[in-house]
Amino acid sequence: MGGMTTSSPLIRLPGLIDIHVHLRDPGQTHKEDFGSGTAAALAGGFTRVFDMPNNATPVTTAAVLDEKMASARGKIVCDTGFYFGSLGDNLDEFPAIMDRVSGLKLYLNVTTGGYRIDADYLERIFKAWGHAKPILLHAEADVIVTALGVAKALDQRVHVCHVSNRAELEPILRAKAEGVDVTCGVTPHHLFLNEADARRLGNYGEVRPALKPQADVDYLWEHFDEIDVVESDHAPHTKAEKEAGTFGFPGLETTLPLMLAAERDGRLTRAQLVAKLADGPRRVLGLAEEADTFVEVEPVGFEMSAEGMQSRAAWTPFAGRTGFGRVKRVTLRGAVVYEDGVVLAAPGSGRLV
Repeated sequence: MGGMTTSSPLIRLPGLIDIHVHLRDPGQTHKEDFGSGTAAALAGGFTRVFDMPNNATPVTTAAVLDEKMASARGKIVCDTGFYFGSLGDNLDEFPAIMDRVSGLKLYLNVTTGGYRIDADYLERIFKAWGHAKPILLHAEADVIVTALGVAKALDQRVHVCHVSNRAELEPILRAKAEGVDVTCGVTPHHLFLNEADARRLGNYGEVRPALKPQADVDYLWEHFDEIDVVESDHAPHTKAEKEAGTFGFPGLETTLPLMLAAERDGRLTRAQLVAKLADGPRRVLGLAEEADTFVEVEPVGFEMSAEGMQSRAAWTPFAGRTGFGRVKRVTLRGAVVYEDGVVLAAPGSGRLV
């Protein structure tokens, strides 16, 4: 992504955490793999990422999880955690994997991979999972009230991913007020794009949840303080796949410059930015703060493009927009792992979370 130089002091941020990424490894490494995906994370200022289970072979057994973790060990350059998945038929697998994953992900709506479950399965799955770690939900407006009702009845901690509109956020805010143990996240594309952008982008604008009317975007911003995290939902595909209408956007390298541009424009404060990209993710997943880990960012404006990105996705829905803040350097546990566009960390040097 092209830009200009500056002599202004660097912006220093804690290592950022993305609790929602799709690194496509194993099974679809032509889109992304653990090496390119975690390199993209560092380039975007993220030192910890958490990978979803809807791989080509869904991560619904201990054996598939073992395969995925083995693939990651030799490739990751930032710290990486995993979620387990369920279609309601693998509840006996839960005890064997509980200490190796950061949560359980359930898909209640159609998305990439076709791993949708019926809401009727929720109670049985929630009871089998127990309360140790959060259950993450892809639950859009048609099912969100049902999902929150089950969470309330069973006192189960849940995180609702990629909230996209008023009809999803309002029930979550009501549930929070009623004492339900629920957190929620919003993506940059639901904060900075709308359904007019979807029409403009054509098949490149296909994502789930879909982009919404500007009134819903405004509602998300009005209640930004009540949203717990910003999560990229980094979902890389090739251009050919996008032209065929595949769902999902790459996001690891565009999240921070979008959020810093919003800060520069007065839409949020630095404290809010850190809360959504570091403190909130730690709270949702129960993570410790990483010592001697921080990001230094050049305070420059630039036109966003896919040029020079570490991700294998050779496009971005934010091409042509003005971003702010280029990651200059990333320090992880005292070691400089990324500087001036170059990944310095050795493959496999990231830790499994």
